[in-house]
Amino acid sequence: MSRQNQLAEQFRALHVRGNPLLLFNIWDPGSARAVAASGAKALALGSWSVAAANGHADGERIPLDFAIGNLQRIVAAVDLPVSIDLESGYGEKPDDVAATVTRAIKAGAIGCNLEDSFPQDGRLREPADNVRRLARARAAAEAAGVAFFINARTDDFMQAPAENHNLALLRSALERGRAYADAGADGLFIPGLVDPALIERAARESALPLNIMKSAGAPSLHRLGELGVARVSHGPGPYRALMKHLEDAAREALISG
Repeated sequence: MSRQNQLAEQFRALHVRGNPLLLFNIWDPGSARAVAASGAKALALGSWSVAAANGHADGERIPLDFAIGNLQRIVAAVDLPVSIDLESGYGEKPDDVAATVTRAIKAGAIGCNLEDSFPQDGRLREPADNVRRLARARAAAEAAGVAFFINARTDDFMQAPAENHNLALLRSALERGRAYADAGADGLFIPGLVDPALIERAARESALPLNIMKSAGAPSLHRLGELGVARVSHGPGPYRALMKHLEDAAREALISG
């Protein structure tokens, strides 16, 4: 078994319902080394942070060539499983998504996030459309011979106002999740979901291990484990916190002169 496949299997095994994998999202080799030094078991890039660190907005505005090169440099800098956020897959057609996944695997990734919204405006794709995209991504991973972990992100809760975060919306997300599982996805990511009762139901009824984003209003890591979550991501939080610390330190230095 190749080293990449060993890391892929290691990453897959870390997704345990009730004992969530914690991913403190990174954006470059320096942040990757820092998080690896903390004792992290795996690393995951956040597309928002990668874009912001390099002067771009999120939403596939950062060139794919740069994103893949950044991934290569990170994989070379650490000896941990590295998953990349590929947003919507960089392309209009399912074959485009397959080509993107193939490039990520060749660069050393052992997994990715693929979301079901259009990058230009955040509208949700039709489930059948996204199923075709995920199926081609899975086929590309199988052709590469890597046990690649496809984390299917559904943006139902990101697009709906907080007052509409209810059971009906969760049922829609879980229905998408079941279709995505049938297409070959390995995990279900529902960012924006913070209500403990809905999280518990999602973890219990999901066909796939549940990924939750640690954001304002979300339960603690311990509580998320109790609710049955298998993976917790921090998204842009680490980058924002570090940039705020840098700004504050620079301001203090300028004031103290």
